[in-house]
Order: sequence, then C-alpha cells, then structure tokens
Amino acid sequence: METPPPTTPRTEPTDADVEAFRQQLGRPPRGLRAIAHRCPCGQPDVVETAPRLPDGTPFPTLYYLTCPKANSAIGTLEADGVMKEMTERLGRDPELAAAYRAAHEDYLGRRDAIEELKGFPTAGGMPDRVKCLHVLVAHSLAAGPGVNPLGDEALAMLPEWWRKGACVSPTAEGCVSSSPAADA
Repeated sequence: METPPPTTPRTEPTDADVEAFRQQLGRPPRGLRAIAHRCPCGQPDVVETAPRLPDGTPFPTLYYLTCPKANSAIGTLEADGVMKEMTERLGRDPELAAAYRAAHEDYLGRRDAIEELKGFPTAGGMPDRVKCLHVLVAHSLAAGPGVNPLGDEALAMLPEWWRKGACVSPTAEGCVSSSPAADA
C-alpha cells in the first residue's frame, strides 16, 4: 500500500451509513453502535458492534470490517498464507508476541468498557494466533496505527482499495446503492 488510510473519528451512524452497511454486507446491521472508521471514499468501512446483539447473544467482535473491496483484498492475503506466517512469527519473536498481547488487551479493554463478556475471547485469534486478518485490520483502522502490530502489518500489505471508487455511492434520493463503476 502506498499510503494507509488516515485515522478517522468514531461517529454515530447516520441513516445513510446504515444503508451503506446494508449494501456492503447484503443485510441490515445487528448491534451497530458506531462508525469506527471511514474509508477515504467517505463510506463506513469499520463499524463498532455491541458486545451483545439485541437478542442477548454474545458478539465478541467489537470491530467489524464492512467494505467489500477491503474484505476481498484481505481474503487474498489470507489465501496467500499470511495468517500462518504471522502465527509462526508469534512463536519465534517475543517482542512481537508481547505487542500482539497488548493489542489483545486493548481490544478487550475497549469492548469491556461497553459491556464485559466474561469467558469470551477477543477476536481474530488474539493473543496467541492469527485466525482472521479482517478483524485485525478493523482493529488497526478503528484504534489507529501502533495499537495492533499484525493488523498494521496486514493493512500495509493491502492495495489502496478505495482508489477505484466507493463500494457504494449516494443516489439522487440521498440513500446509497451499489455502483457498477465502483466495482471496476
């Protein structure tokens, strides 16, 4: 990646954000608390989710990556074996393992500040392995650089997914819809 996306402030979701989420994931949001990061195109790309869904089901994934372009690029990294290589490095590099454990503690602290989920792990395999780069990148985007070393590393490997346009775009009515040009 030439330039990582800038950190953006956490914001309350608007109706347009909720509709963008629907378009991005093909379903309405569950437990949506905030927009944790915005893509340089302006659309949400990371949402903050409540530790429990409205029906009470625990949902330990605090930060959820919604942008299909970013998700696709991360899927390519996962298919290329990046998670296995990162997990192996955790076993060999005590400094990296300590920084990743600190990322785990940061994630837990942010989630537990909303509601404690005793006995539930963080997400993405933290603190001992890497099982989902999507979660680690979402954490890095939401928390900013320097918090999750492996999320930052994966983010740096990604192409600038927003350069070809937003994954959803405004319509004349002010909502959002899929944009064929954005899928190019």
